[in-house]
Amino acid sequence: MSESPSSPAKTLTAPQKALRKLGLVRDIDLALHLPLRYEDETRIVKLADAREGDTVQIEATVTACEITMRPRRQLLVTVDDGSDTCVMRFFSFYPSHQKALAVGSRIRARGEVRGGFMGLTMMHPNFKAAGGALSTALTPVYPTVAGLAQAYLRRAVITGLNHADLSETLPPQAHWPDPRGTWSLRDALQFLHHPTPDVSLAALEDRSHPAWIRLKCEELLAQQLSQLTAKRERDRLRAPHLRLQARDLHDRLLAALPFGLTGAQQRVGQEIAADLARAVPMHRLLQGDVGAGKTVVAALAAMVAIDAGWQCALMAPTEILATQHFAKLVGWLEPLGINVAWLIGSQKKKERTAMLEMIASGEAALVVGTHAVIQEHVKFKNLALAVIDEQHRFGVAQRLALRGKMQEGGMEPHMLMMSATPIPRTLAMSYYADLDVSVIDELPPGRTPIVTRVISDSRRDEVVARIGTQLAQGRQVYWVCPLIEESEALDLTNATQTHADLSEALPGVMVGLLHSRMPVAEKKAVMDLFTSGQMGVLVSTTVIEVGVDVPNASLMVIEHAERFGLSQLHQLRGRVGRGAAASACVLLYGTGDSGRLGETARERLRAMVETTDGFEIARRDLEIRGPGEFLGARQSGAPLLRFADLTTDTPLLEWARELAPVMLDRYPPLAERHVSRWLGGKSEYLKA
Repeated sequence: MSESPSSPAKTLTAPQKALRKLGLVRDIDLALHLPLRYEDETRIVKLADAREGDTVQIEATVTACEITMRPRRQLLVTVDDGSDTCVMRFFSFYPSHQKALAVGSRIRARGEVRGGFMGLTMMHPNFKAAGGALSTALTPVYPTVAGLAQAYLRRAVITGLNHADLSETLPPQAHWPDPRGTWSLRDALQFLHHPTPDVSLAALEDRSHPAWIRLKCEELLAQQLSQLTAKRERDRLRAPHLRLQARDLHDRLLAALPFGLTGAQQRVGQEIAADLARAVPMHRLLQGDVGAGKTVVAALAAMVAIDAGWQCALMAPTEILATQHFAKLVGWLEPLGINVAWLIGSQKKKERTAMLEMIASGEAALVVGTHAVIQEHVKFKNLALAVIDEQHRFGVAQRLALRGKMQEGGMEPHMLMMSATPIPRTLAMSYYADLDVSVIDELPPGRTPIVTRVISDSRRDEVVARIGTQLAQGRQVYWVCPLIEESEALDLTNATQTHADLSEALPGVMVGLLHSRMPVAEKKAVMDLFTSGQMGVLVSTTVIEVGVDVPNASLMVIEHAERFGLSQLHQLRGRVGRGAAASACVLLYGTGDSGRLGETARERLRAMVETTDGFEIARRDLEIRGPGEFLGARQSGAPLLRFADLTTDTPLLEWARELAPVMLDRYPPLAERHVSRWLGGKSEYLKA
């Protein structure tokens, strides 16, 4: 590129600013900015040979050019190529268009051919003066932003491609996982920017062409190298040495629990204790299905830290989840003489001040809260263990802020991240390769299987009757309304109307309403009524997705289930089946204006009926949504894979995993160049 990365912004032209908006700062960034699709300008097609719906390039003479006002202002240009005529329509045009398309002009035009009562037409085709040699390669069409024309972007990409350092960074003896990936990087990029017209468009579109294989291998290797580098750098840091010695608090809590640990809980507890006993920071992801018992494992880990004289913090994404954790932990720990502090955004000033003093003095051994825990004025005396629940809901900056709460010079706290959304194997191998992963793959005894039914919204009355039956048996019911992102007011109206309808249909039953815009005290009062069993039905938005534990609730109704993601449906379903009673989840769906359920929604609902296994749900969710949406907030600042597809490129990922440690150990300069080429400065997020 003409300007250096350090060029002051005020000297940049509008197109240069647009390039930076796309992240195209270095020559290699431009070289790796690949086309969305291609246009074939290598041949001229006669109008008589063009089929309706084809996008073709024609060469013709303008026979008429006029502006009409019906049905709206438009420029109509008739052309004749000797085999047939075609009308080109422009609803957006300038005087220069009329000049270039004057009668008698010979032009080349490219667009989609449409038929109709008036003959062949093209809407807003690209055009230029005829003459000159035809293109020898397909014309690339690049992802762009406002203010950045394709012509400018094409020139910039060619410049970047010519100047970028594309020398080999792979070790000479590196074997390839796929014989199609043996192209050089330069040849692969040159081809993908300017493919020859004889190439299989299918191979380009499904990314199975050898040039694509080479790029995907390189990208996956860069990701694996950066993840492994981050892990090794973290292993060189120091952390509190929390060896289980007297085990006083740990063993007393274990003895006081009203249940025994499952084999899986015992196993992951030992893995965590082994990490804490090392003088390097733990960076472990604890994953387990809904209701697998992650909180008690975290509590036992906290006891190890507190036994050694240190503090522990637990951060949850919502006040409801934080409240649930706080209530549960206070019940377990206060009888052991452990003070638990509580921090949320809506706290009264007097209570907050008291809590801050307890935290700063060390009187509070455990701190539970929301994002309020990482605010600047929160000072810990000696934080050694940070637990983050539903970690995918927090961004990189928030996790770094929690790590920064440790006051001891030169040391890092141990970090335990928990997730009830199981991570599919390919995702764990790529985006979580820098973490150690513990899995609770066993549910506590006594959990009843949940029967899931998919029912049309037209049968709503039958569902309400089913609720009446459950209530008569002394059970409780959730009714969840969807979040409509475009309008919070619509969410509220939907939930409020459902609450009114159910209150009318179920006389004598206490029906509660819970949504995100309610004051905290009101939310708490509603939850207390439901938890205590006084409230029969709770109508809620998705604020109850995680953390709510009411064993007597045996029926979950999810309205407009087709609007929810698969993992979210699984989380909601996990609110029932927590007691001894047989439980059910009803997925009410609507078909919208089309009268049909979309294929993606149909796949999600089918998966919910076919399995209650969280790992299988996660695998299908990854297939349906792709890694970007699945990972959520972890991707704040993180470079998503642009080219590789985790659902189809697992062999390439395994190859990259094997090669990464070899390169770091034997060819560190090559590894550094490779990561710099692909990620630039974007690997900082891995430190979180």
